[in-house]
Amino acid sequence: MKILLVYPECPPTFWSFKYALKFIARKAAYPPLGLMTVAAMLPSGWERKLVDLNVGKLRDRDILWADYVFISAMMVQDVSVKEVLCRCKKLGRRVVAGGPLFTAGYAEYEGLVEHFVLNEAEITLPQFLQDLQGGTPKHIYTSLDAADMKKSPLPDRSLISKRHYGSMNIQYSRGCPFDCEFCNITSLFGRVPRTKTVEQLLAELDGIHALGWKGSVFIVDDNFIGNKRKLKDEVLPAIIGWMDSKKRPFTFITEASLNLSDDEELMEMMVRAGFDTVFIGIESPNAESLEECSKIANRNRDMVASVRKLQQSGLEVQGGFIVGFDRDPEQIFEMMIDFVQNSYIVTAMVGLLHALPDTRLYRRLKEEGRLLKEASGNNTDILINFVPTMDIKELVEGYKRVIGNIYSPKQFYRRARRFLREYRPSKGMHFHIRFNYLMALFKSILYIGILGRERFHYWGLVVWTLFRRPGMFHHAITLSIYGHHFRKVFKKTVLSC
Repeated sequence: MKILLVYPECPPTFWSFKYALKFIARKAAYPPLGLMTVAAMLPSGWERKLVDLNVGKLRDRDILWADYVFISAMMVQDVSVKEVLCRCKKLGRRVVAGGPLFTAGYAEYEGLVEHFVLNEAEITLPQFLQDLQGGTPKHIYTSLDAADMKKSPLPDRSLISKRHYGSMNIQYSRGCPFDCEFCNITSLFGRVPRTKTVEQLLAELDGIHALGWKGSVFIVDDNFIGNKRKLKDEVLPAIIGWMDSKKRPFTFITEASLNLSDDEELMEMMVRAGFDTVFIGIESPNAESLEECSKIANRNRDMVASVRKLQQSGLEVQGGFIVGFDRDPEQIFEMMIDFVQNSYIVTAMVGLLHALPDTRLYRRLKEEGRLLKEASGNNTDILINFVPTMDIKELVEGYKRVIGNIYSPKQFYRRARRFLREYRPSKGMHFHIRFNYLMALFKSILYIGILGRERFHYWGLVVWTLFRRPGMFHHAITLSIYGHHFRKVFKKTVLSC
């Protein structure tokens, strides 16, 4: 049996880092972890090939080579998904589809997909494979059971080339103890965090290390600190030991809730293990909006102080923000600008509220008759899919004002300088100089420092960093490139709307 695994193209978005990756000659931020895991679950005698449309082209001969085409995707990849499905239909190849996009709304793809393998593949894929080998595959496989992460296989990374990607990735856990109204994580994975074993995690690190990789590794968990006790007692001590034994080849990025700032021991252990960045869902500076969406971890605290505590501990905070809550006041836009600037969050992703399928928000708005259409999966595209309480024109214009302010060169570089002044990374953190990083430096000088309209601000940050925080020079260049990317995305996806 020959299996072609296809990962559709992602459009340029805030998190695609498409324009930043060009500076280091990389094509995509991360490889398709889900499909690599699915590939590892296929029978050992089957041939398999993976095509990631973010780094290469899907040729007709690839499709014709396969007996079955497996496709997995997120909502934001819908346009590319439909193109792939139509090509497979035209060439007469049967498609097996799974992942978040199809689990949330497979009905839209009826007629283009022969077999839907939905929910968690560790449960539904073996059922499909058994029926397929027996000659009786069904149309739909679904299960509400939670997969045992201890049985999840080691992803097959032999199917990718590391030279295409800006970072490698690992999944350690699924599920989140919180239940924010707008978030679909609990509907997909539940509220009880399920984790892999320490041995599994170290095996994945070994696998990435065996590729010859040095640099960033993204632990993609939606809340890495969902089980704090296991992290402290088992996981982080093991990672610290592994990193020391391998001469610290990686730095780690992950997602966590803001209550991480309450646990100094956990912060210190994460930094010792090599974590230098965490994405935190801040959502809103307005207390009533936090109450509305059940953002429990952020309530009744000084969130700016919590963010700065994390950054002073050695963890750069990347923040997610949302406008469009029912209880947002008229001044929410100015409140958002002030919060981003005062917290020194350089990478601040501000989006409009979207009602995602299978969320409490989606169900509430549907009951209230306010749901307009399905979400696009990209909350920076201004395609609001429900009727907001605020006048929609006022909401959109206010959102544009926030984005235009925080991504403007003046505000962005001012925030970057304040962050670098306060950030205290681990003294044991290793920066691995590579040719593509030197290339990024020279490209940043050319495209930002010479040709860019923000060149005055760029050189101001470069000179300040060289004299005041020389150890942070590579970080200053990285943030400058990020700013370039954010402004490009903003110009293409927001101002054009």
